[in-house]
Order: sequence, then structure tokens, then C-alpha cells
Amino acid sequence: MVLGCVPGVAAVAALVLCAHGVENAAGTGAGAARARAAGTPHTAPRPPIVPRARWLGDAGRAQPRPRYDDRVAAVFVHHTDSPNGYDCADAPRIIRDLYTGQTGGRDWDDIGYNFVVDRCGTVYEGRAGGVERAVTGAHTQGFNHRTTGVAALGTFTEGVPVPRPMVRAIAALAAWKLGLTGTDPRSDVRLVSSNGLSRYAAGTTARLPALAGHNDGYMTSCPGAALHARLPEIRQLAARLQGRPDGPRQGHSERAAS
Repeated sequence: MVLGCVPGVAAVAALVLCAHGVENAAGTGAGAARARAAGTPHTAPRPPIVPRARWLGDAGRAQPRPRYDDRVAAVFVHHTDSPNGYDCADAPRIIRDLYTGQTGGRDWDDIGYNFVVDRCGTVYEGRAGGVERAVTGAHTQGFNHRTTGVAALGTFTEGVPVPRPMVRAIAALAAWKLGLTGTDPRSDVRLVSSNGLSRYAAGTTARLPALAGHNDGYMTSCPGAALHARLPEIRQLAARLQGRPDGPRQGHSERAAS
């Protein structure tokens, strides 16, 4: 079955996600230190990120401690399959509704995405645990480990314009997170599937883009044809923000647990 990213109150049941991680591992700050120690010059500045307290308010539920991996090796891009014509001032409320749908309607422990980006290019902290750390999310079944989930707020099916500020913000966020481990956004990485309901049998090592769409790892229409078509541009922009020369995706590949 082909499913979209539909985590709202009414449609959240269409997503089946894995939220298990590696508890209390080192955060991405250690990854940045490793990158510097290895002489990796290709890092990018952290973009402004609105803390989750700004959208969560008093809607938070009791939840277990966050789970962590040792680093972020890849970024998965999603869309929230929610309306596009919102005022950006309403983004916090919309994200809170997504959270309520996932934690209430599905009884998840938290919102699945690590970050949410609105149409004006504002980046919001999603899942709890610290934006600089490798928080294990619940966004791409089979590939939640050593990855970060970034959700574009809206629906980006074929023919739908993707706002330029959103494209730039996703690129900046990916450049920063992948730069902490010196990863070229145009490269491939090796991720091990943890769940046979993904595109790959459990235990299979899959070679995937370091900056991938949800549908690269899972049978879904997410992040929508229009946004998926912008991923090559986003990869190039993210690489440029890391100070890398323009050019095709490089052949770097590494093994990373899913």
C-alpha cells in the first residue's frame, strides 16, 4: 500500500513508524568534534530554530526519556499532508495539532519529526531531546536510527509550488546536521533497515541518499512529488552552505545502523 505523510488527528493512522533507538549514546556534538579532529572543513552554521516550548505550550504529555544515536548520518524529508494556505503566524498551532494527533490519536510518546519547517522558512524543534543531539525520531519506518526527520508543513503533491524560503531552510538545516559529521549532502550513506515494513527487509544494508525523501526508505507518496523533485536542488544548496564546490553528488558512503 502507498501511504502519504498524514500525521494529523484524523489521518495519523496511515503512518506506521518505529520510535526505538539507542539510549544515552553520545550526541552530535561529539560528531562535530570527530569531524574537526579529522580535519573536515565542510560544516555549516546552525540555523535559527524555534524551541518546542513555543508551539507546545501546556499541551505536553508525560513521556519517556528521549532516545539517542551516536550521530546523524542522513536526513529524511517529509511533508505533513496538511493544508498549505496557512498564515505562518499559525504554524505553532498547526504543529501542536500534529503533536496532539500523534500523541493522542495514536498514543505515541512524542511528535515523530525532529524538525518542522513552515512555508516562510521558519524551523521549529520537533521531537524532544535537544536539537544538537542525535535524537532518535519516529519518522521513517526502518530508518529512524542515525537519521533526522525534517517535515515541510503542508502538502507538496505534483504541481504544487514549494516555497523558496522553505527550500532554503531545509537546505540550511540539512547542511548543519550533516556537517556535524562531515557528511556531504550529495553523497550516499549505508543504512541498515530495522523493519521489514520499510522498502528493505530487516537487517538489509541499503544505500540511500544522505539527504533523502521519505519514499526513498518507505513505501509512501511522502514527501510529495513536487518536494521530492526539489531534493537535488536542496542537496546542492546544502553542499554549497557547507562550503563545498558545486558539482554532482560525490561517491562517499558509510555504514550506519538504522
